[in-house]
Amino acid sequence: MDLPLKTDLSGKVAVVTGAGGVLCSVFAKALAAAGAKVALLNRTLANAEVVAEEIRADGGTAKAYQCNVLSREDLERCREEVSRDFGPCDILINGAGGNNARATTDKEYYEPGDLDAETKSFFDLDREGVEAVFNLNFTGVLLTTQVFARDMVDRSGCNILNISSMNAYTPLTKIPAYSGAKAAVSNFTQWLAVHFSKAGIRVNAIAPGFFSCKQNASLLWNPDGSPTPRTEKILAATPMGRFGQPEELLGTLLFLLDNGAAGFITGVVIPVDGGFSAYSGV
Repeated sequence: MDLPLKTDLSGKVAVVTGAGGVLCSVFAKALAAAGAKVALLNRTLANAEVVAEEIRADGGTAKAYQCNVLSREDLERCREEVSRDFGPCDILINGAGGNNARATTDKEYYEPGDLDAETKSFFDLDREGVEAVFNLNFTGVLLTTQVFARDMVDRSGCNILNISSMNAYTPLTKIPAYSGAKAAVSNFTQWLAVHFSKAGIRVNAIAPGFFSCKQNASLLWNPDGSPTPRTEKILAATPMGRFGQPEELLGTLLFLLDNGAAGFITGVVIPVDGGFSAYSGV
């Protein structure tokens, strides 16, 4: 993999959650290409295994681990296995996340008559669906950090990088739970940065703009592959007029993890969004 920056992570142990997903699999490959030993944690082991095999085929060091970030037992087991296989964690990428259809409204706006219509409005959102979204996106970050940051405290040069979202700045229509959960991740990033500032751990986050992937495919594309009206709105509100490519997140990732270049940076959430967060619409 050709990297945009020459960040040297040789000797570092990087733990990536959600490593079988589109964005975090690219992160894992970049970390390995920069010299890190990468532990790929994913709820579905087979997805992480594919990525680990690709990394090893390219000469990197990686191993996949089955892990549900909402299970303290799973996380503790993975911490022990990673420590045994590679050593203590130096870099933690909290990338596991996602939305749930039960926490998504059918329409952008409530309109008269929706209470009695065959449509899922705000009033029909499922409590368990909303809780599932908050748990995966926020509680999973908290639990994973509680477990793996134990190996980071009082060691120099350790980093935690959370994956937030544009939703954290301005909530998107239809997905209130996901927007709220990502806002919590951004806030938690700042809290952790202060909390660990005397412990040798820097904590930052990336807030990706719009990247078309499996997680949001049903919102962005019709079954026949044509763009949905939502896609048209997104691109109209993105000054660069396109979706991002996962590789376009790597410059920010590697910069924030470079203790020489970013050693005095902690508690920031950097948008990588093609100008979406800067555009007022007029």
